[in-house]
Amino acid sequence: MTTLDEVAPITAATERTADRPVRRELGVANVFSHGFLLFWAALTVLPLLWMFVSSFKSNGEILADPWGMPETLRWDNWVRAWTGAHIGRYFLNSLVVVAGSVSLTMLAGATAAYVFARYEFRGRQFVYYLFVGGLMFPVFLALVPLFFVVRNAGLFGTWTGLILVYAAYSLPFTVFFLTAFFRTLPTSVAEAAMVDGCGHFRLFFRVMLPMARPGLISVAIFNFLSHWNQFLLPQVLMQGDESKWMLAQGLFALSVSQGYAGDYARLFAGLSIAVLPVLAVYVAFQRQVQSGLTAGQLK
Repeated sequence: MTTLDEVAPITAATERTADRPVRRELGVANVFSHGFLLFWAALTVLPLLWMFVSSFKSNGEILADPWGMPETLRWDNWVRAWTGAHIGRYFLNSLVVVAGSVSLTMLAGATAAYVFARYEFRGRQFVYYLFVGGLMFPVFLALVPLFFVVRNAGLFGTWTGLILVYAAYSLPFTVFFLTAFFRTLPTSVAEAAMVDGCGHFRLFFRVMLPMARPGLISVAIFNFLSHWNQFLLPQVLMQGDESKWMLAQGLFALSVSQGYAGDYARLFAGLSIAVLPVLAVYVAFQRQVQSGLTAGQLK
């Protein structure tokens, strides 16, 4: 007759044997996933490193040894790109427009998302789906009518017109993301604030917006990246005065001129200047982006 002491070792051995294929399968999956991530990281990082290294080379070094290291760090390439190619002027123009468009987008988008998430009124779902439907509308289809609308409004070739267009095209994603985020916030805090005499506007700006900070930061960073890298809209709506061009327009003009001048070192320096703010924003707010994307799931 089998005792309990004899059954226990057999059961433990059987469990260890049964776990081996599962662990082996998990190990293979981990190796494959980590290998894919390393490959993707190399595809992303190596071109950026090559661009930064090339920005410190001379034109001769770039043509003779494109994969080698520079003999000396030529900071004058950056100076020539900033002043000679007017990248500094375009950089500041982009900062002004992006700051205005992101601020307007976040204010309007957060207000609309809060209303959709917290208030019940007739036609709420219909209006919400109108906003969400903007995500499926490509900008290419609206370039011609958008050109005439902006021109007839007297905003063609102005930063104000570009800010309004940037904000309009960013609102669908902002409203969609923040509506889901506001729904995850506890209603007890809002009810307690209303009992204490807090009005609707004060409740929104003093209570709900601070609670939604992770989501607001995440959406603001996505909008910043989208507006900073935008090329098609400025190319269509900011024709004429070169002093008002955006950074993407200036880099495009610089790349075209390099076909005749051959100053590739200045071109790589200009590209590096354009990439630095994007990298700085992502590195500075990396944890906020991750917490904002996972906050809805954790709650």
